[in-house]
Order: sequence, then C-alpha cells, then structure tokens
Amino acid sequence: MSGKSARPGFGKIVLRGLLLLFTLSLAAVTLADAGKITVPRPPVTRKDNVVDTLHGIEIVDPYRWLEDQESAETRAWIKAENEYTHSILDQLPGRKELVERLTALMKIDRIGIPTVRGNRYFLSRRSADQDQFVIYMREGLEGKDVVLIDPNSMSEDQSSSVDMLDVSRDGSLLAYGIREGGQDELTVRLFNVDKKEDLPDQLPKGLYFGISIMPDNSGFYYSLHNPLSGSRVYFHKIGSDMADDEEIFGEGFGAGIGIGAGLSEDGRYLGILVFHGSAGEKVEIYYKDLSENGPVKTVVNDIDANFFPEIIGDKAYIQTNWNAPNGKIMVADMSDPAPKNWKEVIPESDRVLEGFSLVGGKLCLRYLDNVVSRVDICEPDGKFIRQISFPTLGSVSGIAGNWDRNEAFFVFSSFHVPTTIYRYDMVEGKQQIWAKLDVPVDTETIAVDQVWYESKDGTKIPMFLVHSKGIKLDGDNPVLMTSYGGFNVSLTPRFSALGVLWVERGGIFAMPNLRGGGEFGEKWHKAGIREKKQNVFDDFIAAAEWLIDNKYTSPSRLAISGGSNGGLLVGAVENQRPELYKAVVCTYPLLDMLRYHKFMLGRFWVPEYGSADDPEQFKYIHAYSPYHNVKKGTKYPATLYISGDSDTRVAPLHIRKMTALMHENNGSDNPILLLYDTKAGHSGGTPVSKQIEDDADRVIFLLWQLGML
Repeated sequence: MSGKSARPGFGKIVLRGLLLLFTLSLAAVTLADAGKITVPRPPVTRKDNVVDTLHGIEIVDPYRWLEDQESAETRAWIKAENEYTHSILDQLPGRKELVERLTALMKIDRIGIPTVRGNRYFLSRRSADQDQFVIYMREGLEGKDVVLIDPNSMSEDQSSSVDMLDVSRDGSLLAYGIREGGQDELTVRLFNVDKKEDLPDQLPKGLYFGISIMPDNSGFYYSLHNPLSGSRVYFHKIGSDMADDEEIFGEGFGAGIGIGAGLSEDGRYLGILVFHGSAGEKVEIYYKDLSENGPVKTVVNDIDANFFPEIIGDKAYIQTNWNAPNGKIMVADMSDPAPKNWKEVIPESDRVLEGFSLVGGKLCLRYLDNVVSRVDICEPDGKFIRQISFPTLGSVSGIAGNWDRNEAFFVFSSFHVPTTIYRYDMVEGKQQIWAKLDVPVDTETIAVDQVWYESKDGTKIPMFLVHSKGIKLDGDNPVLMTSYGGFNVSLTPRFSALGVLWVERGGIFAMPNLRGGGEFGEKWHKAGIREKKQNVFDDFIAAAEWLIDNKYTSPSRLAISGGSNGGLLVGAVENQRPELYKAVVCTYPLLDMLRYHKFMLGRFWVPEYGSADDPEQFKYIHAYSPYHNVKKGTKYPATLYISGDSDTRVAPLHIRKMTALMHENNGSDNPILLLYDTKAGHSGGTPVSKQIEDDADRVIFLLWQLGML
C-alpha cells in the first residue's frame, strides 16, 4: 500500500438517480468577513440495521450499503455529496490566485530519468502545455527527442497515461502500459521503435508485477496477479496468441502473495521473487537458468527476512535485512546460490541501506543517514571508492545505469530545491546536470530544519520543518503536518509544489518520521505494525503536541493531511485527539479496518496490520479502526475526504462509509466534506490541469479553516 504493490529486484521487477433519497439543504452560501461562510447542513444518508458479531463483539455497520459502488443509490449519494462540497468550496475567495500560482509551479517542462540501450536514451517527458508524460527516444546524448508514445490524445479528458515497462537490449522494442485514470491496472502493449508502430501482441488490462523482454526479442516474461487465484509468471512468444502463453511459476501460492519476475542483464537467468506482505516482510528467491532451459530452482524460501537480488554474469548481489535490520549486501555464485554459500560484501552499518544499483562495474549504495540521503560508490568486493556529494540536505532517487557503461543517472531534490537529474561518470567521479525543473521559487527565502522530539513512550522521533526564514515562534503560525508511518516507507526531503505554496502563504510544513516507516531500518518498521500500530499514532500526536508546546502553532492553526496508509493515520488520530487539530485532509484511506482485507488488494496488507478474522488481532485493530471509533457528539475538526472510483488499490468504500458516519455523529459546526472523482485513483495518471484544480480545492479548504484567506 505504499507507492508500489511490490518491491523491485532482479533488475526490472515492479512490484493499481435516486437523489430524492437524500436531503440536501440548498440554502445559499454567503460570504462574510475574512473568508468565513455559512455552511449548510450536509446530506442525510439512509441507515441500515446491519450488525455483525465478531469474536463475541457486536459490530454495527449502518452504511454497509455504500460498499456497493455501482448501485444507483450509491451513485446518487456520491452526486449529492459532491454537490454539497462544491456548493461550499466553490464560493471561497481567492481560488483564482491559488490556481494561477499552482499553475506556475506545476505546469512546467518535466523529464524523467532515462533508460539507456546502446546509443539510445528512452525517457518520459511532459511539456508545460501537456497534461500527461510522453515517451521519447533520443539517439545519443545530444540527439533530438523523438515521440514514441503520446497518451495526450488517447482520451478526451487526458485521463489516460502511459508507463515505460521495459526496453529490449538492442533498443528496438519497447514494452509500455496504458493506465486509465488512477487505476493500478495496465493494458500492456509492444512497440516497434524503428517502425514507430505497435505490434499485434497485447496483454489485457490487469495488475502486472514485471515485464522483461528477452535479449533476442523473441518474447517476454511477465507476472500477472489474479484477485482470485493469485500471481503467476508467464512467458509470451511474440507473434503468438496470448492464450498459448506458458505458465512458468506460481501454482500453489495464494491471492495474498505477490510474485514478480525479471531477467538478469544478460538474459541468462529469470529471477522470481515471492512477496509475503507489501513491505517485503518475507521474500523468497527462485531462479531459472534459461541457457539450458532448466527447471525453476529455489535460492531461499525458509527465512523470515527480505531479499532483493540483482544478477550480473555468474554472480547475484543480494540486499537483505537477514540478521541485519539496517541492511547489508551478500554475494552468491549462481553455480550454487544457496544461503550457506553467500559471502558478505557490504556489512550492516549505523546507516540504513535503502537500495543499491550495479552500474559501470561498481556498486552504488543508497543510504539514509538520519533520514538524509547518502550515496557511496564501492568496488564489487565492497572496497569503498568515494561518496557522491549533493548541494544541500535532500533525497536521492534510484541510481540508474548499466553494468557495462560508465554513466549513471540519479535524481536529487529537497523540500525547497526542485528536482534535478544528474549524469554521473563512474570512472572520473564527476557529475553534471542532465535536466533540472525550472520552477519559479526563491529557494533562498526558505529554511529547512530537522528537530527531534519524544513520543509517548520516550522514543526519539525526527521531524522536518520547512518555513520562511526569520519565522517568529509566537504560537500563531499555520502549520500543515503530514506523515505516513507504515510499510517500511521512508519519508525524505522531496520537492513539493504544494509545500512551497504553503510556505509562501506564511505557513510551516511539518513532516515527522514515524515508526512503521523505514527511516531507521526494519526495527523501526516493526515498531509500528500489527499490535504496535498505536505507536505510529502516538508518534504523530506527540509531534502535534511538540509544535504547540514550542510555540510553532496552536490547535486552531494546525492542519493535518495523509493519504493511503497516511489516510488511516489521520483518520485514527482525528478520533483519538480531535481537539489538537483544526482541519484534516484524508485521501484514499483505509478506515474500516475490520473489513479492509476483504476488498481489492487488502489481503497483501495483512502482514502489516493483522486481520480481524484473528481474535487476538481483532482486539487491537478494533481499538483504533477509524470507522469503529467515531463517537456521537464529538467535536471533530473540519475534514475533507478525497477518493474516487479509479482507486483500485484501497477500496473507495472506506471513504464513502466514513463520510456518512461523520455527518451523522459530528458534534461541532466544522464541515465534513467529500470530494469524489470518478476517475481519480491511487496510481497517479491524473492530468496536470486536474491536479491543479484538485490541489486548489485542498489548499483553499485549509486556508479557509486556518484563517488564512
């Protein structure tokens, strides 16, 4: 439930009417002083008498009927809620100025990190006047970019987007996916780069965990997840019927298990990873030697740890947290790659090993050092060569390149430093800017601090604060705080147009690094999962209290925001400490934690949260589940819920049910609003013009509630 369904390994593994039933007060919304408005009463939602009994406890679920997304009654309810929300937000002053500034920050030329094949550079780029990224090919570093796949004309509303999935070794064949709205699922197509045309071969819409083209372009391997039977690895021979695709691996694994597959760089080995849990709590490794068409063999499947390998020649370099919570790298000989034969090349250190790349005959190691990126270059035997330097505190995305080429590419950014792609010479150790976002922001006026505070149990937690230089600590600054706290995901300093806008408006952006994430290794992650999930909420609450106690802000000027697992976070703390916050933005969240595992990809997350089917796990899940801890008459903060039909990862039923329940039980005059887009979803793909409109809705809601209009 992080940004990915599974973790990468083996090079390219990639782990998406009945309006009369509702009573809507259409009293005029009147503008008053300082942006204050009169808020009408929300729609009234029909209640059902649904009661389940779980482990001897009665569970009331009055809005179970809203789980049916396609029913006429649900569609009418969505329409009524959207009309109610827009009847308020659309009349707030200052929206035009917000849209103009967001447009300046977001409608800019953007470019992605390239994939290099021979003398060809494949990349995604979006011009300032386009809504979606276009896939290009460039002949040589100084060549002209040639359009390969342009999704901007695929749909009238520009809601279709494309992902580059793999490029053949000779650069003549491209595998790409077409995404509709924000869905996780893709339709996979093959493209002849020289002829500039699609091949007849096409995979239907589905959830794919890796596409790898054979070196001779004869076919490709792919992993497809079926919600009922689980993941399977297949081989497709180009030019053949998909119905004839050969199943390679996956029989016997359940629907809650993810399986990814990818080829080694030379194409000799097919590597297969089996994921138990989205955060890789346990990862199994299998492989198939294609040079002799051998059987699938096991490398490791009986150790409760994660393993992320990359194969080069006859060796496999394996990143793992096996007896090393901060991560280490082992090397195995593919002639006998059993764990008993592994040798350590990069030992565990005080820093957290985020990932590694094999580029230019070297190991490129990405570390987190107190949540700040560091990159070391080492020889294949682990001998340290040098450290890459960066202009300021910030984050490095994955380092891309090929084993037999001396050029590497990496992405660097910080809260106030726009994203920059560097080209790095692995021999000389020199770097140069390959591409940089031209964003109109004055970085010299913005300060970034890292502070530490104590959580409820005394654990020290770091937090980043972004604000204008010279800010006064008078307890009256508007603060927007966001975090995640789960699935081993690390929140590091990255550029955000919305964050810059917030600081420009006089606000402080705060980002605590909660337990459950990966900022301090697997111990940090495990300290915030299953029965210890309350630690995450305590860490977040303690951050709010620290900001108030240290005169950064006050409850009337503090807003919180979170999405996905972060949506669960803000949903839970809103119940537990409603008096701490003035406003909440909750996007694409999990909220009904007793039923989450019954829908979409929920079964993947049971290792992280547990399951209410288990009587012991039910106890702690029920204790914090946001939907089951809403209390009648509680004075809740103003809340804006955001989701949409195309979220095929976290079922949007969570947000529909929660909105109705909060409308019924809120004891304050603060509004509870829902923005529900029929094409929005978890996996991006939203046209930039629509992103601007959506962000304007979020910001104007926050500015209104925190008295900043």
